Amino acid sequence: MHVAIAGNIGSGKTTLAQKLGKDYHWNVELESVDDNPYLKDFYDDMSRWSFHLQVYFLNSRFRQISVIQKADKSTIQDRTIYEDAHIFAANLKQSGFMSDRDYGNYLGLFASMIKYVQPPDLLIYLKADIPKLVGNIQKRGRDYEEQIRIDYLKNLNTHYENWISSYDLGKLLIIDVNKLDFVNKVEDYSLIVEKVNLEINGLFS
Repeated sequence: MHVAIAGNIGSGKTTLAQKLGKDYHWNVELESVDDNPYLKDFYDDMSRWSFHLQVYFLNSRFRQISVIQKADKSTIQDRTIYEDAHIFAANLKQSGFMSDRDYGNYLGLFASMIKYVQPPDLLIYLKADIPKLVGNIQKRGRDYEEQIRIDYLKNLNTHYENWISSYDLGKLLIIDVNKLDFVNKVEDYSLIVEKVNLEINGLFS
């Protein structure tokens, strides 16, 4: 089984993936962030580094999917390859940070890859408003993320809402995390586990 967690920067994807992975004894595939050689440069100059960053993420995600599809054990994945194209690259193009030429090249690469990709059995979308995202980003204290602009997060949220509203590749579980603290409150995490259990049981019914 392949479970994936989608959501904006700071929505809690990595933390939830690690917690669910531990409790369900799933493999955990995390997003390549700390060892990404382009992230700091990207936030310093988005126009200069947007194409490089997105190609790095796309390649990293495709490698993850290759591992997931060959695994003999269930896996939970932090962010999907679909978000790379439909959310982040699309937002950079719309915001003027990626040229038509680079965006066309990127979409061509994505189209070639997606032919070999099986969508997740279950997609969990963590819905979070801007104050929640900003609060979580500040808590984890990554230097390069201090430069993330509010309008950038807002635009990403808009892309997420549009994508999720038409998502039809598999089962979808939307969890509003605005009032949840699943890290420090056992009852909040238990609520999420209950929802996940219902969806997982439905996959095998």
